[in-house]
Order: sequence, then C-alpha cells, then structure tokens
Amino acid sequence: MYNSSGIYFIVILAMGVSWIIQWRLRSKFSQYAQVGLQSNLSGKQIAELMLADHGITDVRVISTEGQLTDHYNPTDKTVNLSEAVYAERSAAAAAVAAHECGHAVQHATAYSALQFRSAMVPALSAVSKFMPFVLLAGVLMIRSTVIPLGVGIVLFSLTTLFSFVTLPVEFDASKRALAWIDRRGIVTPQEHTMAKDALWWAAMTYVVAALSSLATLLYYVSIFMGSRDRR
Repeated sequence: MYNSSGIYFIVILAMGVSWIIQWRLRSKFSQYAQVGLQSNLSGKQIAELMLADHGITDVRVISTEGQLTDHYNPTDKTVNLSEAVYAERSAAAAAVAAHECGHAVQHATAYSALQFRSAMVPALSAVSKFMPFVLLAGVLMIRSTVIPLGVGIVLFSLTTLFSFVTLPVEFDASKRALAWIDRRGIVTPQEHTMAKDALWWAAMTYVVAALSSLATLLYYVSIFMGSRDRR
C-alpha cells in the first residue's frame, strides 16, 4: 500500500501558505482602504472612466455583495465590484476597480490567454463534478487496476493547466491597471505604490493555487507510476 503521508503534507502546507497569503492580502487591502485618493474618485467612477478611455461601451459596472468578491464576467459583460470597492475612494479601491477593468480590456482586445482560459471553462465545469470521485475510485482500486486513477490524473491535469493559464491573465490585468491609473493621474506616486503592492498580494493567491495544484497532480502521478513499477 502506498504511503499517504505525502499528500497530507502537501495539503497542510498548501492550506497554511494559502491562509498566510489570504491574511496578508486582507491586511493590505484593509490598510490601503484607509488611504483616501487625492483624485477623490470612487471605485465605480474609476472603472467607468477606464472603460470609457478604452472605448468599451457595452460593459456595465455593478456592485456585488461580499469582500474581495470583485470579478469581471465576460458572459454578461459586467465589472462586478464588491460593495466597499464600488463606493470607496481609496488606493485599494482604485487598484481593484482598474484590475477588473483590465480583464474587460483583455476581453475587448481578444487577449489570447484570456480566450484560452475562457474556452476551457465549459470543459472544466463538467469535469469538476465527477473528477473527485474518479480520483477516489482510482486510489481505492489501485491494487487491481490503474485505469481509474489514470483517467483521474488526466482530468486533474486540466484543472492544473487552468490554474497556470490564469497566471498571465491576472498579471496582465494588473499591469494594464497600474499603467492606466498612472497615465490618467488617478493616483499619486505614493498611492501607486500602495495599489501595486495590493495587486501583487492578490496575484500571489493565484500563484499559490497553481503550485498547490501542480504538487497534488505530481503526487497522484507518483502513485500511478509506483503502482505500475510493482506490477
């Protein structure tokens, strides 16, 4: 029987690092939310201005419940800003609002990485419903057959690929956001530093998720290869 301690270590490590990153992210956003913008623009106003500057007229800026729930929805073309970001006039709100609009700009300009990620969504939605059961069956049946685990690994590799494709999409959106708020005079040099720092910590959550997914995938692959070697 294979040693399962490795997967427990990976999961615990991933949870620990993820918790630290999330805590640091919330701490940074809380800190920078207290810094009022000299431009005195709200997150909603910043988002609408960025969209207008890029000639995007078919995307709406709306408020959504929760904290750090901000996202761009390409299906209905909406920039969804959390209630605080939507109304606040702070360095944190400026960073988030511009970042989400960065995704809208990617969509409007057919940014290849975003298109690839969007194309993967339907398949991943279907896979995510039964992948955990396939992997569990594969682990339980490893002594008799490696087929279920092999199928599970293929399915899991899609989620890992998605995690890594997400990275350039997120980093590019932040790059677009920071360049625009600087060029447009939305932030002062000090506020720009805060916005950049907040977006960096947000990006780290995606980096940790991608690396955790890769580590878990490699662990399942090691179980698969170990089982084949014993046959």
